[in-house]
Amino acid sequence: MSLRTRLLILVIAAMLVPAILIGLRFVQNRTSEIDAALANLSATANDISSDLDEKIQGTAQLHYGLARARDLDTRDKAACSAFLSAVREEYPQFTGILTINPDGSLFCDSLRTNRTLDLRDREYFKQALVAHGIVTLEPVFGRLTGTSVLQIAYPVRPESGELKFILLASFNLKKFAEYHEKRSVNGNEILLADRKGMVLVAPQGKGWAEPGASIANSELFRFATSPNREPFREVTDRDGRTQVWAVARSPSVRDAGLYILVGRSKDGLVAAANRRLYEDLAILAVASLLLLAGVWLLATMSVGRQVGRLAAMATKLGLGDLSARIAPPHPRGELGGLMTLLNGTAESLERQRAAIDELNQKLTQSQKMEAMGQLTGGVAHDFNNLLTVILGNAEHLAEKLVAHKELHHIAESIATAAERGSDLTRSLLAFARKQPLMPRDIDIGRKIVGMEPLLRRTLGEHIECEFRLDQNLWQASVDPGQLASALLNLVLNARDAMPSGGTLTVEVKNTSLGESDVDVNGQARPGDYVMVAVTDTGTGMTAEVASRAFEPFFTTKEVGKGTGLGLSMVYGFAQQSGGSMQIHSEPGHGTAVKLFFPRVAASQASAAPSAGQQAAPAGSETILVVEDDDMVRGYVENELKALGYRVIVTRNAPAALAILRGPENIHLLFTDVVMPGGMFGTELAGEAARLRPHLKILLTSGHTEHPVDAIDGGGREVRILNKPYRRHDLASMLRSVLKAG
Repeated sequence: MSLRTRLLILVIAAMLVPAILIGLRFVQNRTSEIDAALANLSATANDISSDLDEKIQGTAQLHYGLARARDLDTRDKAACSAFLSAVREEYPQFTGILTINPDGSLFCDSLRTNRTLDLRDREYFKQALVAHGIVTLEPVFGRLTGTSVLQIAYPVRPESGELKFILLASFNLKKFAEYHEKRSVNGNEILLADRKGMVLVAPQGKGWAEPGASIANSELFRFATSPNREPFREVTDRDGRTQVWAVARSPSVRDAGLYILVGRSKDGLVAAANRRLYEDLAILAVASLLLLAGVWLLATMSVGRQVGRLAAMATKLGLGDLSARIAPPHPRGELGGLMTLLNGTAESLERQRAAIDELNQKLTQSQKMEAMGQLTGGVAHDFNNLLTVILGNAEHLAEKLVAHKELHHIAESIATAAERGSDLTRSLLAFARKQPLMPRDIDIGRKIVGMEPLLRRTLGEHIECEFRLDQNLWQASVDPGQLASALLNLVLNARDAMPSGGTLTVEVKNTSLGESDVDVNGQARPGDYVMVAVTDTGTGMTAEVASRAFEPFFTTKEVGKGTGLGLSMVYGFAQQSGGSMQIHSEPGHGTAVKLFFPRVAASQASAAPSAGQQAAPAGSETILVVEDDDMVRGYVENELKALGYRVIVTRNAPAALAILRGPENIHLLFTDVVMPGGMFGTELAGEAARLRPHLKILLTSGHTEHPVDAIDGGGREVRILNKPYRRHDLASMLRSVLKAG
């Protein structure tokens, strides 16, 4: 017996046990499919019942609205019928809408039949006579149309309580059943009967009773009315066909006197499961044959072919192709071990090359971002100084030109343009990580809950929004305003990625990162964080686009619809806050962006001034102003003098320290943060607090590379006023600092 034959016999013997187990599994799957089909019958019946409940609730709402219509509060029968006819055209699910006098006579109807009907014998009329504020129901055949309908009546009563008239809408049960039969993909049949067993709707062309006939004594009706809640029952019709039926168990529909039954042919139900079983067995047979063929081919491979594979691999490695591999299966013994060794060597070399390429890419990106940051920071500093002067002078002009409306409007336009320029500057500083931050220890979850109405309005009604917040969230040190801006940026990006609608999820939870958890730049920042994740079900991004998503000015949107600064701003904010950022996206499967903010041990009270605080009209204290820009310094000096303060101005920190060391009585130091001369405003503040412990200090800045949370020598938190600022912001902040204890 040849080696190949022995190998095949061993393979066949080894396959017998799994083949038997797989066959048993297939039979079990057939049983499960039959059970699932039966469960689907019951679910379908309950779904139809739920749909009917919704239709009844909608009709009740319609009745509540019509009861207040002036067109029905009339004795003009023709006008009333015309109004109801117009209403019915908007609601084709009703065969008719009519009003009934308290004596049971028909007053007007949407069909304009002008017939005289006595409806006192109808059950819904009797119930409506004593009902208050609710609808009454009765499934019947309509007297005007002869169609099976669910009569939905509502008694209209004034505040005094007497009955004015009864509104009646006839919901078309026949069309309702036909609609659900068409939606069924399994050929389900629907039968509707009232509490007396009269058939209202029956499957067409089947062996069941026609509409109007009675099934009160049938096994099917006994099953429908059975109190033991039996889930299914097999019933044979008069043509000898066996049908499996399920009944809706909704109490509200049953209370209306209506039974909803959904059936399906037992032969069709079992045939589908059998067909699936045969298909699975055929697949198993084909797979077994393919496996045997593969084993046969494997057995014919010679040692020479394996040596040839080794030689080809060695040649590719010699030519520098580190992606070359000897594909499995590998033979046993020394040849297989050599193949594994060669593959491992190639993988090691490829990893080293990839690591070198990654380091080069990071170095290039870091150099580019550093250059962009330096350029942006310098431009923003000078630009904010200019905007401070423009905004302040524009406000001053607007006040002086109140009597000249056209010139006053021009001055206000200048101020508005300056504020827009300030917004652009903040965006540039955000991606350069040089924006002035005012971090506070906050509960991020509570902050996001407060933003929920804004975010929902931003997304629109075509996008479903879900918020998931963990309990007992840690405190995190973060600038609340910048957090809100970053979250809004992410939500807007998600909205643009879901033009046809979808789902957006905002999640906040505590998490810990390890060495293997890297950010978008491949850097690990292990520690405890509060994570904010924004996940959408939109178009997603390719790996190439996702890798460039945080580059400044990179965008995939059309010209004029995106600046390319959004994600880079968010990333800059996260980095500047001491956290990190991750992104995961796949085309067609949406995008998930995660922000991580460092956990803080305990909350600290914020000393930020209230936004609603009003500027003081005047002051008399002495203020030392330190500002290197001549225009800004002149503007601030004039404004402070206009407010009544005594002002001393200097252009740098050494000159300010010389004044502070002298005898001059100074109440407040107002200094820029970024200044030439080797000493920044924060350093000046610390030295000033040491020289004069009771001196009040206020910083101002157009940008700073680190969050301004410096504490002076007296243990007090130094406040900051961001450039550009309005006059009332300057006055309000000065009074707040001067009045602080």
